[in-house]
Amino acid sequence: MKELFDLTGRTALVTGAGRGLGAAIAVGLAGAGADVALVTNRTPAEETKRRIEALGRRAIVITADLSDRTALPGVIEKTISAFGRIDILVNNAGIIRRTPAAEHSYADWQEVLDVNLNSVFVLSQLAGRAMIEQGSGKIINIASMLSFQGGINVPGYTASKHAVAGLTKALANEWAPKNVQVNAIAPGYMSTDNTEALRNDPVRSRQILERIPAGRWGTDQDLVGPAIMLASRASDYMSGHVLCVDGGWMVR
Repeated sequence: MKELFDLTGRTALVTGAGRGLGAAIAVGLAGAGADVALVTNRTPAEETKRRIEALGRRAIVITADLSDRTALPGVIEKTISAFGRIDILVNNAGIIRRTPAAEHSYADWQEVLDVNLNSVFVLSQLAGRAMIEQGSGKIINIASMLSFQGGINVPGYTASKHAVAGLTKALANEWAPKNVQVNAIAPGYMSTDNTEALRNDPVRSRQILERIPAGRWGTDQDLVGPAIMLASRASDYMSGHVLCVDGGWMVR
């Protein structure tokens, strides 16, 4: 059974790996045996790198602005140059801008889509080419509860996360025959920087918790097991699936 989840000899690339969900996923993949390229922009990833190296795995830090399309080929190139291949891509990085739709600036809309959607497509395309050539690969996109729902005051974020779910299915259709599995994780309401405003709002926080059957906000560790599964042989027959890790939010 352990062999199904063993990532020894695999190379993973995780975006937004400096903190939060990305850091937890990166360290979790290393714990399962993978070497990891950590992509970050404003947040230092040295602590994540140290934790991975303490597990006996290799790690590199790649600094890149994911909203800049011209920076993205270098992310894949540096990963392959350092490790010789890329087996797992986790498109985790994301931003949110909270403004009522009638007041939502086009600049905010564009920045959110550049980071949350456009970088996901370009990195998946570039990594996918390498994976197809080597005959195997796993791509894990981080979707959201707002891949299914509308949200409030986050039109750009909602649009981007609906699109991530659709892109996951589109790539899965094309690449499953080539032994490249593309799936997504849709986290529920997690205790992260993106939800700080909600958690600090006593009314919204209470409303959210009342709807979560598990009765708590999710933590970064709640995504580690699902990420390892989707990165490993255990998910070889999964393709185009959006896996909700939400404490039961979607079933209530």
